[in-house]
Amino acid sequence: MRLDLTKRGDYAIRAMLALARSRNGSLQSVSRIAADMAIPRQFLPEVMLDLGRAGLVDAVPGRSGGYRLRRPATDITLLDVVEAVEGDSRRRTCILRGGPCGTDTVCEVHEPFVAAQGAMLAALDQATLADLRSSAGAAPDREPGGTDR
Repeated sequence: MRLDLTKRGDYAIRAMLALARSRNGSLQSVSRIAADMAIPRQFLPEVMLDLGRAGLVDAVPGRSGGYRLRRPATDITLLDVVEAVEGDSRRRTCILRGGPCGTDTVCEVHEPFVAAQGAMLAALDQATLADLRSSAGAAPDREPGGTDR
């Protein structure tokens, strides 16, 4: 069984972690986020646009502009980020038949797979950017302009 993200989902999570690590919501440029998080710069603007449409980031235009979290890192979950760029994470097709599970009858493995999906989505919905930032040896907060504190 596979659990994986598209590159778009991967880049979105990394970008959001970079923003969550920035000091006091300071603006981070696409170039800065891309360099700090090893994301190809050419793909990041599209990802940031999706995150903005989902209400997760604010974009400030201009030479000294950039991106920042729209809400506190404690209020943004991993599920929010993934669904902002990948769409609804709920499986709609039958594991065995490849089509939709019927409302009248379901396949033999429907219940355990629905339960597993629910547990995975619940775990992603409980993991906030703040949790991830503090649990993974986060990089030091940075001052605007790129200096470490």
